[in-house]
Amino acid sequence: MRSVTCQLAVSLDGFIAGPNQSLENPLGEGGMRLHEWVFSTASWRAQHGLDGGEHNTDSEVVAESTQGVGAYIMGRKMFGGGEGAWQESWTGWWGDEPPYHAPVFVLSHHPRQPLVMQGGTTFTFVNDGIEAALELARAAAGDQNVAIAGGANTVQQYLAAGLLDELHLHLVPVVLGAGERLLVDVGNPMLQPTQVIASPAVTHLKYRVVR
Repeated sequence: MRSVTCQLAVSLDGFIAGPNQSLENPLGEGGMRLHEWVFSTASWRAQHGLDGGEHNTDSEVVAESTQGVGAYIMGRKMFGGGEGAWQESWTGWWGDEPPYHAPVFVLSHHPRQPLVMQGGTTFTFVNDGIEAALELARAAAGDQNVAIAGGANTVQQYLAAGLLDELHLHLVPVVLGAGERLLVDVGNPMLQPTQVIASPAVTHLKYRVVR
């Protein structure tokens, strides 16, 4: 059965980005520390067209997280490019060939024509809210899963609306102290733990959202 999933790296004190985020520093001060564990994995490097990397537990988790995903949803802030009307020159953080290789639906208050990238990624900009984006993503994904890619506000909206089936957290032994906290304004969802995988660098937690 296809699911709506989400997987994010989070600090011990509950932040997915540090303070003072900007176009020059989209993850905020210290935020890159949440992702250092993934950059050396063979599976992450392969997704980004790079050779080498470590074949370890973390690499297996990263590989599994992209299996069976037929479409993605992300917020305007994650796609980037600032606020307000779109600057058409902005095509995302990922270069000419983003790592998604699938349809991506971007939540926005401002219209923009779809953006076709190399490697099978097409960004479609949705102005009608989270339910409309999910309907489009499900249609595009077919019998595969839909992944909510972020950022925090987008995940919060889907979790609060009861539209998220699984939440996968990569708990990194880092304390940021401030920044963008994940689990706020989400109501009182029941999260049932289904898997815990630990490595020296990060603990991978998988939850089913019980309705």
